[in-house]
Amino acid sequence: MFQDRFPPILRRWAFWLCVLTVLALALLPGSTPMPSTGWDKSNHALAFGVMAVLGRWAYPRSTAVVLLGLLAYGGLIEALQALTPDRSSEWSDWLADGVGMALAWLAMRLAALWAS
Repeated sequence: MFQDRFPPILRRWAFWLCVLTVLALALLPGSTPMPSTGWDKSNHALAFGVMAVLGRWAYPRSTAVVLLGLLAYGGLIEALQALTPDRSSEWSDWLADGVGMALAWLAMRLAALWAS
């Protein structure tokens, strides 16, 4: 598969770099220019979908742990945003995180079935 072309250490670095980047973007002031899909919920879904794929590639034997950890991470981000003056915390953002992870998981499963 595609991910096997990269050594595990590189896949783990990519995952953790993405996790930290998402945290930084989530806590920056809202007035800071940043990349966007144009809709806040799709930004959440895309970010967590990408982290789910990278997490699955980085830790292939721990998919459930990665997904549950990312879901908790999304909740932590929302809690931290509630503590900032420029951001707000929304349950619908956390739901969008979960939808992005579910869609990524489904896409990975379908790709694995198609490849076999």
